[in-house]
Amino acid sequence: MALEKPYLDVPGTIIFDAEQSRKGYWLNQFCMSLMKAENRERFKADERAYLDEWPMTEEQKQAVLARDLNWCMRTGGNIYFLAKLGATDGRSFQQMAGSMTGMTEQEYRDMMINGGRSVEGNRYVGEHGNAQAQNQPQGAAHRSHKDH
Repeated sequence: MALEKPYLDVPGTIIFDAEQSRKGYWLNQFCMSLMKAENRERFKADERAYLDEWPMTEEQKQAVLARDLNWCMRTGGNIYFLAKLGATDGRSFQQMAGSMTGMTEQEYRDMMINGGRSVEGNRYVGEHGNAQAQNQPQGAAHRSHKDH
């Protein structure tokens, strides 16, 4: 019997639960492999060949190649594992978070310093706040990748 998951109604949020963990196991293992310098070098030399060594889905591989972190997360990626991919590309966690919200690094930093996004209108999908998927780049990304 499937568990009830009321948290799936939180806008712009992918909860890394047991189901996501199973779905993203090999994607996250690939990311962890990037902790070793020799693996980062091999990946940078031929990204596709290195990805093909992992039993990831084609969708996961395409999400990695596109460096679309929201897409990676929808396919089971965990942001803390995906941070290894960002670091391999020389990106800070703050730069990665900004890219996931469609903001520049400075815009993201300023938003966080000013208290982040308001929860008003963003507690559940039907509220129509500014963090709603349809108001975010990841909303458009989700629609363009939903058939992958």
